[in-house]
Amino acid sequence: MKIRKANLEVDTVSVYIHENKKEEQTLIAIPSIKWSTIIPYEEDNTSLTKRLEDEFRSALNSEDATHLSLKLVQWVREM
Repeated sequence: MKIRKANLEVDTVSVYIHENKKEEQTLIAIPSIKWSTIIPYEEDNTSLTKRLEDEFRSALNSEDATHLSLKLVQWVREM
């Protein structure tokens, strides 16, 4: 499991990332906003970014939602 820090406009949040190679998916959790998701390897970057942005809109402002979703996609694809 990797723990990363995401700097948002107002706050810094801890992002927990666990890659499950056997099941070909990645689990991401952000406890401070009570959010988590599983990302299958085959999900493309464009649809993943849009999905994450939509999920973050309820907990974060628009700029932070966009920034965080792009950052998460980058971190997941690095692994």
